[in-house]
Amino acid sequence: MLHTIAAWLALFLDKGLGDPRWLPHPVRGFGYVIKKLDHYLNRGNFRKGKGLLAWLIIAVIVFFPAFYFVQLVRQINEIAAIVVEAIFIYTTIAEKDLARAGMAVAVPLREGNLPPAREMVGWIVGRDTDKMDESEVVRATVETIAENTSDGITAPLFWAFLGGAPLALLYRVVNTCDSMLGYKNERYGEFGWASAKIDDLFNLIPSRITGFVMIFSNILFSKSSLSDCLCILLRDAKKHPSPNSGWCEAAMAGLLEIQLGGRNTYKGVVSERARMGEPIHRLAVFHIDEAIVTMKRTVFALMVLFTVGVIFLSF
Repeated sequence: MLHTIAAWLALFLDKGLGDPRWLPHPVRGFGYVIKKLDHYLNRGNFRKGKGLLAWLIIAVIVFFPAFYFVQLVRQINEIAAIVVEAIFIYTTIAEKDLARAGMAVAVPLREGNLPPAREMVGWIVGRDTDKMDESEVVRATVETIAENTSDGITAPLFWAFLGGAPLALLYRVVNTCDSMLGYKNERYGEFGWASAKIDDLFNLIPSRITGFVMIFSNILFSKSSLSDCLCILLRDAKKHPSPNSGWCEAAMAGLLEIQLGGRNTYKGVVSERARMGEPIHRLAVFHIDEAIVTMKRTVFALMVLFTVGVIFLSF
């Protein structure tokens, strides 16, 4: 139950503070260590094994100190331990920043000012944005909000409910390793293999729970029907190149009655991605607002669901 209290407190901290740029953030530290490991280990033969070793090193560096520190504080004072856990968990979630990033794109679009909207969406996606039209900017933003509902919020909270701050921090390590090393190219195809597979494993359950809860917690506010949304979720989620990202994107597409996926360009190279959802409505700026609200309802519903689950299992 202590993990549950810490998770709720962490969510409230995030809602109030977001991610202040002037505060040191653990992910930046993770990134520094990962870069060093990449530099020293990503060379020569046996790169798959070296990539796994790199992942194990950063995982051990983060998990065990966090675990023993929380246990030490708990021996001194249980309330202090809850606060420490809450602060650690707070650093792993990003609800406020995700909403802020979406609004940073929506505001110039509402003013009819496309260039700054392209620039802002370029901060949250890896694709080329300089030639995007309004609908492409909206699509990229909605896809990012949908995917990061799980990656950036509900997945770390899921692991926090299971194992407190140490598991939430471990999840963030997993996610950061994948984002930095999990590329299918010549440099990282072997070295980043373990990071990519472990990230898939850690997101397997949270992404699917989040996809279903997204639909059930938002269906009363959607023009779509429950059966249509579930049909789109089960039909389209598996189309995504990632085994996990498609669950939230397909759920979002069904709820907003829009189509996600399609043509993207990365460093001038065109990439076609499977389409999810039905294009009932043309993508417009208000869909960003709806995606943000959908994300927030989903997070709250999942927190309630996880809490009920913990209470039920405690009896």
